[in-house]
Amino acid sequence: MTTLKEFEDALREQGMHMALAILQKLRERDRTTRTIAPARRIAGRKMTPELARQILDLHATTEMTQQEIAFQLSVNQGRVNEVIKRGKWLDDNPAAPEAVARDKAKARMSHPATARHSDKRETKAVSSSDRKRQGGKGSQQAQLLLGDL
Repeated sequence: MTTLKEFEDALREQGMHMALAILQKLRERDRTTRTIAPARRIAGRKMTPELARQILDLHATTEMTQQEIAFQLSVNQGRVNEVIKRGKWLDDNPAAPEAVARDKAKARMSHPATARHSDKRETKAVSSSDRKRQGGKGSQQAQLLLGDL
């Protein structure tokens, strides 16, 4: 397979200046259309009944894939699937399971430190004499010490 640079060199060797000019114009066109957009997850939109209806409309009237619909509307493809397959997000009920889950996730995101550390469990150290008292049959494994090596 030839690289673009090799192709350009071959055009130059053959004296095909018109082809080189076309190639340069294509490069300039591509440079003007390039954008640096934030990741879709950051720029994602909140799911609303209006957005769900828009997803269903695009799905019914076009032959776009779920991924293409998600990209066009700046939502997650999983959300598009939920709307199409299960009819989620079609009503504005704040008690709907998906709305409750969304609100809980938003709360966790706004206070990540408290949510993570609230589930700490206490661990109790058990001595070897306590283990002997608790278990009738203990394992007969030997323990190596650092000095043994």
